[in-house]
Amino acid sequence: MAIDFDSDPAECANALLRLSTIGYSEQAVRSRLGLGELNDLQLRATFIYRQQRLVEREPLDSAIDVFLLQGTLPAAELDRLFDPLDKEALIRTGILVQEGGHVRAQASLYPVGDDLIFSDHANHQLDQNADAVQLHDRVMYVGTDSRWLARATLRKPVASTLDLCCGSGIHALLAAPHATRATAVDISPRAVHCTVFNAKLKGIANLEVLLGDLYAPVGQRHFELITANPPFVPAPTQKVGFRDGGPNGEEVQRRIIEGLPRYLSKGGMAQVVTELGENDDEPLERRLRQWLGGAPLDIHVLRLRTHSAEAYAVGHAQGDDSTSFLESVGLWAANLNAQGYSRVVSVLLAFQWSHDTPWSRVDDAQPPTKNAGMEVESIFAAERLSRALELTRRLRQGTVSRTGPVAVFEARTLGAPLTLNIRARLFGQALSVEHPLDALELDLLTAMDRRVPTSDILTVAGKANVPDDLVLNSLVSLVRKGFIRAVC
Repeated sequence: MAIDFDSDPAECANALLRLSTIGYSEQAVRSRLGLGELNDLQLRATFIYRQQRLVEREPLDSAIDVFLLQGTLPAAELDRLFDPLDKEALIRTGILVQEGGHVRAQASLYPVGDDLIFSDHANHQLDQNADAVQLHDRVMYVGTDSRWLARATLRKPVASTLDLCCGSGIHALLAAPHATRATAVDISPRAVHCTVFNAKLKGIANLEVLLGDLYAPVGQRHFELITANPPFVPAPTQKVGFRDGGPNGEEVQRRIIEGLPRYLSKGGMAQVVTELGENDDEPLERRLRQWLGGAPLDIHVLRLRTHSAEAYAVGHAQGDDSTSFLESVGLWAANLNAQGYSRVVSVLLAFQWSHDTPWSRVDDAQPPTKNAGMEVESIFAAERLSRALELTRRLRQGTVSRTGPVAVFEARTLGAPLTLNIRARLFGQALSVEHPLDALELDLLTAMDRRVPTSDILTVAGKANVPDDLVLNSLVSLVRKGFIRAVC
């Protein structure tokens, strides 16, 4: 027997309040387990966590064990976590099941910031109810890519939001507080029930949850924010519904992006977390532009991690013994090779209708560890400003200053010839986007310890025989990279 997410969880609200009271949050769980980032959680290391981190068996320890590590608790230990009424409510709802003198959870409760989201267990191999729900029908757990998208999504008031492939409903649930109406869609009935379950538990009334294939259930409506964490894994066989996106990994995500010109409101933004297979001959942005069918949308690609085809095959292979495992590695590697992929890249994609000539921009960054929606918006603003015809005039007639502290990294390559690679990023940002700098850009940044009139910079550069146009072009480049601002 497994939870079907079809019951009314309203009577469990007090139990969730109790968990919040004892500190069951992303930060507290990360701290208790000794993790720098909750995405670093390894369920196969649960024995280590229990033996080294959850020894005291305080209420928070018990909550982490049963709701996140898929553990089993003695009934007496659960009694120290919940009072009898809350315990019975959790059992009636199906969240907990008692077997003899022990209790276990039939769903995991994932902390996302200070929010709590129910979904199926992350590791079906450690799930005692794995056989009760077919692997293909399981609801996506709140994993690494879910957290990345949650942290990168814009959080500002909008009229309407749409979350495709909603799974547990995490992104629709996070959007609802800043939307007049939020909509979530999934092709899986179990995922729809899970999202409704979470919405009822939180008392969210402005979220509609629809069963269907991507945009089909929403008709002709437009949305100011569209989010998606689609199936994207290029799998040789399609076993996991929320994960596998066809042999090339693109069967679902391609259709999502193809639909953006029809469903994204003017001035709105679409944000997608995904993985894309890549080779040296085809930039990712060219493929995305083709999927948009020529629609004038600006594209921002934030590259977070790159996996070689070999590492990707090994990471996804399964097998109970060395022979079956190596055979699985071979199947995955052969499929990636058949698709022409030399690597697979984890990316955050953002799309907006263009103000002029559509552009594509690619940045490399470390994955976001805190809310970065405003920084994504700033990247679009900086790119558009750098392309504005009047920017050079504004720069020439105004003053410039750094937007904040800048961290500079220099790498010297010893050999013939000696080369110097300079990269920089804004210090203290949620998105640690690194940009290359040339020597002139570094000199200009170094000189801006205060607001400086551009005329003064041009005067100094002129004495060093550096042409005005070259200086102004470098200033435009620094604006685009977000390092400086211009004030008329």
